[in-house]
Amino acid sequence: MSVTSTSVRTDAGSPAPSTRSTVLVVGTGTMGAGIAQVAALGGYRTLVHDAAAAQVDAAIRRIGDDLEKGLARGKVAVADRDAALARLERAPDLATAAASAGFVIEAVVEDMATKQTVFRTITRHAPGDAIFATNTSALSITEIAASIDAPDRVIGMHFFNPVPRMALVEVIRGLQTSTSTVERTFEVARRMGKEPVEVNEFPGFAVSRINAMIGNEAFYMLMEGVASAEGIDKALRLGLNHPMGPFELGDLVGWDIRLKVLEHLHATLGEKFRPCPLLVKYVRAGRLGRKTGRGVYEYSASGELIRASADTPR
Repeated sequence: MSVTSTSVRTDAGSPAPSTRSTVLVVGTGTMGAGIAQVAALGGYRTLVHDAAAAQVDAAIRRIGDDLEKGLARGKVAVADRDAALARLERAPDLATAAASAGFVIEAVVEDMATKQTVFRTITRHAPGDAIFATNTSALSITEIAASIDAPDRVIGMHFFNPVPRMALVEVIRGLQTSTSTVERTFEVARRMGKEPVEVNEFPGFAVSRINAMIGNEAFYMLMEGVASAEGIDKALRLGLNHPMGPFELGDLVGWDIRLKVLEHLHATLGEKFRPCPLLVKYVRAGRLGRKTGRGVYEYSASGELIRASADTPR
C-alpha cells in the first residue's frame, strides 16, 4: 500500500473525537515519527505537527514505509496498518491541535528554550486536564515544567530508537508532577504497546546516561585504533546481545543529538562524560548519521546502510 497525501486525514473530521482518545505529537524527526506510529497503532487519533509542514509529510511517508515492512515480516496485520494510517492527521496549526488533544508528546530538538516555548504554546490552548509529556533524553522535567502554569501535568516520557520496536518507555516525574499524571502516562504507554518504568529525575535518567557513555567510549576506541567501527558494533551486538552496535544506533539517533546529551551530562556530572574529540569533529562536519546520508556509515537515499565511510578510522 502506497502512502499518499490522501492516505491520511488533514482535519479532525465530524463528530469531534474525545480529547482522551486524541494524542498530539509535536516534532516529526526519527523519534516523533516513531511515537506517532505507535500512538496510531495503539488506537489513538494521532495529530502530527511540525513547524516545517514538509517534515510532517516526510514523517507520514516513513510511518507508511515502516508499517509496510512490518506487514512483510508478519508483525503488523493489514487491518491494523490501515486503521493506524486512518488515525493519523496532519496538524498544521499547533494551537488548534492542542485544543483537541488530551495527551501531548513533545519530541522537538533537545534544547531547553525550544521545549519551553513549545510547552507555553500548547498549554495556552489545551484542555484543562491534558497531560504534557516531553520525550527529552536528558533535560530536566522540572525546568521544562517551570515555564508553564500547570507543572503538575508535565512529565517525562522517554522512548527509544527505533520506537516501533523498542519496548521501554522511561517515565520521569518532575518535582511537581502529580500521581494522576504518572498513572495516565503509564496507561498511554501500555496502550502504545510499551513497558513503562518510572525513573527519578537526574541528568540522563537511566538509559541515556549509560548509553551516552557507551557511544562516547566507542568513539574513543575508534579514535585510538582499538577496532574498526564495524568491529566495535559487531562485538557489542554479539558479545553483549545489543540489538544494534553503538555506531549503528548513533547514526540512527543522530550524532548532533548524542553530542547535546553528552555536553549536558559533562556539564552536570563531570569529566567522565567529556565528548570524544572525534565525535565532535563528525558533528562539525555535518556527518550526523542517517538523516544526512553519512555518519560513521554511509546510507542510500532510502536510508539503507551501504558501508562504513571511506575516511572512518580503521
